Amino acid sequence: MPELPAPPVAKKVPAERTVHGDTVVDHYAWLKDRDDPDTVAYLEAENAYTEAASAHTKALQAEIFDEIKSRTLETDLSVPVRHHGWWYYTRTLEGSQYPIHCRSRTEPALPADPAEDIVSPADEQVLLDQNELAGDSPYFALGTFDVSPDGRLLAYSTDYDGGEKYTLRFKDLETGAALPDEVPGTYYGSAWTTDNGALFYTTVDAAMRPYRVWRHLLGTEAAADVVVHEETDERFFAGVGLTRSEQYVVIELGSQITSETWVLPAGDPHGEFRVVQPREQGVEYSVDHTGDHFYIVHNSDAVDFELVVAPAGSPGRENWRPVLPHELGVRVTGVDAFAGHLVVSMRRDGRTELHVLPLADGAVAAPGRDIEFAEPVRTVRPGSNPEFDTTVFRLGYASLTTPGSVYDYDIAGGELTLRKRQPVLGGVDLDAYESVREWATAADGTRIPISLVKRRDTPRDGSAPCVLYGYGAYEASMDPWFSIARLSLLDRGYVFAIAHVRGGGELGRRWYEDGKLLRKRNTFTDFVACGEHLVSAGWTAHDQLAGRGGSAGGLLIGAVANLTESTFATLVGEVPFVDALNTILDPTMPLTVVEWEEWGNPVDSAEVYAYMKSYSPTENVEARAYPAILATAGLNDPRVGYHEPAKWVARLRATATGDRPLLLKTEMGAGHGGPSGRYDAWRDEAFTLAFIIDTTAPRS
Repeated sequence: MPELPAPPVAKKVPAERTVHGDTVVDHYAWLKDRDDPDTVAYLEAENAYTEAASAHTKALQAEIFDEIKSRTLETDLSVPVRHHGWWYYTRTLEGSQYPIHCRSRTEPALPADPAEDIVSPADEQVLLDQNELAGDSPYFALGTFDVSPDGRLLAYSTDYDGGEKYTLRFKDLETGAALPDEVPGTYYGSAWTTDNGALFYTTVDAAMRPYRVWRHLLGTEAAADVVVHEETDERFFAGVGLTRSEQYVVIELGSQITSETWVLPAGDPHGEFRVVQPREQGVEYSVDHTGDHFYIVHNSDAVDFELVVAPAGSPGRENWRPVLPHELGVRVTGVDAFAGHLVVSMRRDGRTELHVLPLADGAVAAPGRDIEFAEPVRTVRPGSNPEFDTTVFRLGYASLTTPGSVYDYDIAGGELTLRKRQPVLGGVDLDAYESVREWATAADGTRIPISLVKRRDTPRDGSAPCVLYGYGAYEASMDPWFSIARLSLLDRGYVFAIAHVRGGGELGRRWYEDGKLLRKRNTFTDFVACGEHLVSAGWTAHDQLAGRGGSAGGLLIGAVANLTESTFATLVGEVPFVDALNTILDPTMPLTVVEWEEWGNPVDSAEVYAYMKSYSPTENVEARAYPAILATAGLNDPRVGYHEPAKWVARLRATATGDRPLLLKTEMGAGHGGPSGRYDAWRDEAFTLAFIIDTTAPRS
């Protein structure tokens, strides 16, 4: 590692915090004020330092970017999706950052060979070209993309700074003309009415919580829009959508552990929404519709959830009848209802599964069957299935060694047809890679699954470097996925591993509950146990092991940095939630109140305050040597404020000893997801991989 230039030094402005009799002096609280010129100056100085400190990896970054680019089919076509007589698909063009949304009456042909040219149907209609919408903006994101039931209108929304507040617009797809309707400040989710004359959408409050559902009548001013629901409980998010049957507009209200659903016949836009089942603390449920029934997945007296059916006219819990009764250890995660069948998503033995149930007159007509796959370490989930009356189910499949694949499953015959597998160009032999499942043992005896992938010729003698990825929050599962960019690590002799730590949902609801609130530290100690297992089992060595995680997974990385001095050589925290206690103490901060059911409420509870203080990364930086650290941020991030990684790095610089690099890289025009264009995202990933390689270089 070359000698680094002098890093920036953040000024210290003492700010006292006294909670539950505990007084803490925070010298970097001023970084929350993005309007302070010193804040932007500090972030820019850190960016300049990171640029200088990583200058020696420029050639490696360029090499990795070229590898990603050369292995990716840049001009490509998605598998067309049938809906109401149209085939919908997206195209990407070499040199363009964003996809183009199209449709045609004739099904586009998917080339059998990636080298073949893509021939668009003669009747192709371009619905939306994201490249044209993005223009010269350094950031662009599409929110809503919603075609009306009659196929004549398109509702879409755009964001140009990463702040996740979108402007909603409408397009006449028959004439190509933009309609005058324009609604600023909208959020995710939308639902058309049957007559195509109204659209429901959501907006957020000052804390970035979606709390209002609105009705917009086409041809009217946004000022005339009507609030059809306002959620006053600050723990709850509001979302809106349309059932696949297009019979009901659905408002879903949910906190971390409680939910409630309201429905309205889509043909009655001015009607009153009615509740399916009134909310009960700790009870979650979701709803889909077919025929005269609602199919409901819930956890009332069913820790891993079960599937029930209820009459659409009287769907309350007193009328719920079991379809798939609760089975401990089999986590039912959702149901997709169609005219003639149901597809139930579930988790069993740490794996994702799909279970098909045939229907007759809206009722389950025969025993169900699983859709079978050969690879034991893989991910399968529902694909795009907008058509309600169909005999084919579209699903997505991937593993650590199998690129993202689209299959059609024949409901009657049970056959799987591969429609497309993500091409990997450049002569890559996918048979050269192998994946395995290992288990680490936590300090309390709990076995923690680890998914690994490497080249078959990479030795298992402790000499290979390794990247261990983790998340562990919100019951989100880090199921195995394929990555073209990851090949640049594997081909350099790296092992890549995913630690399926508690706090995620890999092993059911209890796996999640054992990694949240006052058991949150299990997430961090599980990750360390996985790292130690990789070393003791000969997969890698301590001085070549990197840990990586983002957002809540960045909290994991920050906590691990304080928890162990020797397990990891390098840590990468992407938009990391590392000032967790200060954020969760401030109800005015975006999303704080809704997070109390995940982390606890340190405002009211001294126990929660003390527990969070014991692991919150910025609170626990010590005067000792730390691994090499890269932290990233987005100035416009509405989920994890840019100031969190900025404060973390500032305190590390002022406190830590040792000579390992501590870098902060802030996207000054983006949000939580980083750069928006695909080429920019590849460059960003190449930078991160180069940092990892530079700080965990394989032994010669």
